[in-house]
Amino acid sequence: MKTTETSAPLPADAGSGMSVSKAGPPPGKRPAAEKREGKVLNAFSHGILVLWAIMVVLPLLWAVMTSFKDDSSIFGSPWSLPDRLHFDNWSRAWTEADMSGYFLNTVLVVGGSLIGTLVLGSMAAYVLARFDFPGNRFIYYLFIGGMSFPIMLALVPLFYVVNNMGLLNTIHGLILVYIAYSLPFTVFFLTAFFRTLPTSVAEAAFVDGASHSRTFFQIMLPMAKPGLISVGIFNFLGQWNQYMLPTVLNTDPDKRVLTQGLVQLTVSQGYKGDWSGLFAGLVMAMLPVLAAYIVFQRQVVQGLTAGAVK
Repeated sequence: MKTTETSAPLPADAGSGMSVSKAGPPPGKRPAAEKREGKVLNAFSHGILVLWAIMVVLPLLWAVMTSFKDDSSIFGSPWSLPDRLHFDNWSRAWTEADMSGYFLNTVLVVGGSLIGTLVLGSMAAYVLARFDFPGNRFIYYLFIGGMSFPIMLALVPLFYVVNNMGLLNTIHGLILVYIAYSLPFTVFFLTAFFRTLPTSVAEAAFVDGASHSRTFFQIMLPMAKPGLISVGIFNFLGQWNQYMLPTVLNTDPDKRVLTQGLVQLTVSQGYKGDWSGLFAGLVMAMLPVLAAYIVFQRQVVQGLTAGAVK
């Protein structure tokens, strides 16, 4: 007898070696749960940013508003708007409290130290980032170690070193200390930035006969402009607001900087402080830093994000 077997019909894709997968949602359309989670996350993050902005901006606005009040209004109604603008607070702080002299000294010290820090830091960072030589990593880690060394531990030996060099109570002595204080972070920041720049441009310059110094100053340094501006803003903030170093190394009343001048303005009248003049001087010290960041904010963001996206 001959037997025949009947089998059930196979699916169309059976035997083709391909698995059948369920079709997902169309591209560009997310499930409703994901959309709700994204909206909640966006609302939470935006709320945190708004809260942070209020915490930062409100004290600044209050300080500016208070600088135009008189002393009685500052204590009587600290949150109300001034009845009239007392511009004499600013003139009194600028002349009688000698804020003009403190401001000039600060500009000289910060300007000189900022230029020296950027020039020396960029040269050291370029060499560490572009050239391999014995001791390269050791020197780099020495700069990194300088960032972790607390300045409080160096005040006493630093005082004696500056005094032995005859630089105590001098503008140029303070400039040199500021440069040494800012170099570790500058080298660390710019070394990472120079590594993101294309090497083909420098190689083309060498082929054309350019020297190392010409390649650095005319080609690589202009390409590193966003990084220089970013690290320059950070150094400017730290040096402009520096108080500990000038207090220890600069005791000459004629060589005081703005931070020392604000303290002097606070204690100059004993128990009767000139609070309106103090707030005017505080706003004077704050405006240059705020203006510098507003002008260069785009370059700061570019410098911080350079190399993040290739």
